[in-house]
Amino acid sequence: MPLTLRSVIIDAADIEPEGAFWHQLLGGSIQRTPTHRFIQAPGLPVVVIQSAPGHIAPGWPEGTSQQMHLDFAVDDLMSADHAAIDAGATRLRPTSEATEDTRTGSRVYASPAGHPFCLRAA
Repeated sequence: MPLTLRSVIIDAADIEPEGAFWHQLLGGSIQRTPTHRFIQAPGLPVVVIQSAPGHIAPGWPEGTSQQMHLDFAVDDLMSADHAAIDAGATRLRPTSEATEDTRTGSRVYASPAGHPFCLRAA
């Protein structure tokens, strides 16, 4: 039985900044409902930001489990790094751990709601 990943759902206590962050970072279109933000970006499953009033951000890498994270391959690591920071991401690890020259490692960030994600050279 083949599976198709249709969507990725991300909890957030405040869906507006989390939705705006992912929309700015991924591009595409955004649809808003009172409890969800649906981001459809080219080549990706739908990214859904879901209202979770009691959501507590993961404390990873220094504390609690990261729960899950998204891992993105990018053609231009420096441009993607700047785009993530400009959109509102927080760096969780130094940028020296991943370079375009070595094509190893990843740059680790958190979204405004604290969800970890990585950028690595394609």
